[in-house]
Amino acid sequence: MRPYWERDGLSLFWGRCEDVLPHLDLSTVSMLLFDPPYGDDHDTDYTRFSGGTLRRDGSEVSRYRHAVIEGDDAPFDPLPFLTMAPRVVMFGANRFSDRLPVGSWLVWDKRTPTGSKGVMSDAEVAWFSHGRGVYIFSHTWDGFNRATERGSILHPTQKPVALMVWILSRWSKPGDLILDPYAGSGPIAKACQLLGRRYIGIETVEAYVKATIDRLAQTVLPLDIPA
Repeated sequence: MRPYWERDGLSLFWGRCEDVLPHLDLSTVSMLLFDPPYGDDHDTDYTRFSGGTLRRDGSEVSRYRHAVIEGDDAPFDPLPFLTMAPRVVMFGANRFSDRLPVGSWLVWDKRTPTGSKGVMSDAEVAWFSHGRGVYIFSHTWDGFNRATERGSILHPTQKPVALMVWILSRWSKPGDLILDPYAGSGPIAKACQLLGRRYIGIETVEAYVKATIDRLAQTVLPLDIPA
């Protein structure tokens, strides 16, 4: 199977990970880092916030809706992914922690410096296959109130590139191959590009694959991410 796009050690496949993964040689993958559908049946209509409207700086933002997240209407099964790589980092794992072995927890604190928040949760967590620690990364991400990436929302469950840079900086090294079977709009791909990691991403929605390619084509800027 040939990638949809490939350049400088970064590869993107368009399709379902269940269909693509059997055709890939995963023997050299160093880390599986991914953000799967959680089984929340997430509503991607962002006009439903704050009584039906989404506001920024007090003004109404025009109505928009992202594509429905494929697979989010059914419980996610983490078990097939646990042995795909020596290190596994899985977001949303608090939803199915009863099916996971003991590991560490990575906590992304999304609150503003004052601790206030909007309609979203204060934090999100990922399960890490190594150790038994809890590690916290603070990075404001509350609607349009963000520490970084203050432009448009590319994906309904979009994560910051800075978060992925933090993870990869701590638990991978340059040249490692990172596998991302639910690539979305490409934050992990961008982090790999910034840090000199190789990358394989799989995404079912072609528009998100193209958005990732656009991201990777942008000028690479250094990021100052706390260790």
